[in-house]
Amino acid sequence: MKNKRKIIYWFLLIVWMIGIFIMSNQPAQISDSQSEGVINILSAIGINMNGIFGQLTNFIVRKCAHFLEYMVLSLLAFNVFKLYFNIRRVIFMTVGLVFFYACSDEIHQLFVLGREGAFRDVIIDTVGGITLILINLFRMHIVVKFNEDK
Repeated sequence: MKNKRKIIYWFLLIVWMIGIFIMSNQPAQISDSQSEGVINILSAIGINMNGIFGQLTNFIVRKCAHFLEYMVLSLLAFNVFKLYFNIRRVIFMTVGLVFFYACSDEIHQLFVLGREGAFRDVIIDTVGGITLILINLFRMHIVVKFNEDK
């Protein structure tokens, strides 16, 4: 069972990293049209982002996507590292992986038509990863407290 869990966790992490790479490899025009698709879906359910943020809407949607995709990366990395290391090392390695993968992602985008690499995005990605770690630590703290109270 434990080996099966390791395989699943590693598989999910690698697939997600490949997914990030594929999304980063898309030219700016495709990336923008995907952001517009999200904006249209939000409008269809009654959330008029364009009415609130105007021309900044596409930018905000793209930055939220960065934040969320690296939250997921952080969760998957956390689960993998948790199988091998103590919690301090898990946190350190997860933040390190998220940061260095975000850096490599931005460098990769320098070579994609119409895209640019921005350190601002590395910060957004890393903050997304750290946010997930904090949520996870809070959840783990609650579970420990709950079990102590039993």
